[in-house]
Amino acid sequence: MSGAARTTTAVDVFELGDEHEQVVFCNDRASGLKAIIAIHSTALGPALGGTRFYPYATTDDAITDVLNLSRGMTYKAALAGLDLGGGKAVIIGDPATLKTEPLLRAYGRFVQSLNGRYFTACDVGTFSADMDVIARECDYVTGRTVAHGGAGDSSVLTAYGVFQGMRAAAEQVWGEPTLAGRTVGVAGVGKVGHHLVRHLVEDGATVVVTDVHQPSVDRVLAEHPEVTSVASTDALVASPLDVYAPCALGGALSDDVVEVLSAKIVCGAANTQLAHDGIEKRLDERGILYAPDYCVNAGGLIQVCDELEGFDFDRAKQRASAIFDTTREVFEHAKAEGVPTAMAADRVAERRIREVGRLRGIHL
Repeated sequence: MSGAARTTTAVDVFELGDEHEQVVFCNDRASGLKAIIAIHSTALGPALGGTRFYPYATTDDAITDVLNLSRGMTYKAALAGLDLGGGKAVIIGDPATLKTEPLLRAYGRFVQSLNGRYFTACDVGTFSADMDVIARECDYVTGRTVAHGGAGDSSVLTAYGVFQGMRAAAEQVWGEPTLAGRTVGVAGVGKVGHHLVRHLVEDGATVVVTDVHQPSVDRVLAEHPEVTSVASTDALVASPLDVYAPCALGGALSDDVVEVLSAKIVCGAANTQLAHDGIEKRLDERGILYAPDYCVNAGGLIQVCDELEGFDFDRAKQRASAIFDTTREVFEHAKAEGVPTAMAADRVAERRIREVGRLRGIHL
């Protein structure tokens, strides 16, 4: 899996049938809903993954994204030790203009029709309040508001988990699980990046940030005057860094970025950070330790999963703390097997899917 974005087109939906269990196209003309739900695997349990509301340029782009993201959720849940499979959904359109109660409720009806094979939650363009609306038509919703018994904003524990993974990476490179005295560049200071900056500042790191949304940068600088900013991601990756934290959209680790990167560690919240297969090998050749994205950013998934049991923040945070040990385990496997860390993470996840998933074959 290795977190690499994969290129495909609409016709590849059936070609990928050996991997994805089910892909559902949802269309409600009255509300304007055009959505795609992809269930990659239910080997370990029902598929759980957020709903992304985004103005894709083409339907093919939306299909590519939902197939990549749902596959990533399978690996994320497996590596995090959860009894969940992988799924994801995308709603095509600009949420600022298209998102309405009828559309969200129509979407909820489609999720309900899957009878629990897929649980939805928040993602880019959707929020806990949206999940409350979807839940008016659907029993399989998590990531709801606190007022409705939910966990609220999952970015809190996503950032906490990334920080734990970064601590494990620091231990591997510098011998101590701390970022104190290190320079960390955070690209993207929205929901997750904003919380990550706070953890880094409290740990004693020097933090440099950038974001295409200037108000997000301004908010961080107002809260943490010691933090500095640069104008672009290109400027950030060209800066002298110890750690690079991609926390925006996927594909952050391109050939050009890897060649100029001075950081010894890459550890961030973004999904599918590797722009293509093979980037993980180039990172390894350059001596850059990559903390696999779906390993370290699983805190949000852990949080919304805990909600299914009746949310308890302290319990969820304790589970998210284990990301430190999981990341350390991945590094140990990589070293022992002589493979890049992305490949080691895949192998650990696939082993659990294989060994635990086979129990479904035992008749009860």
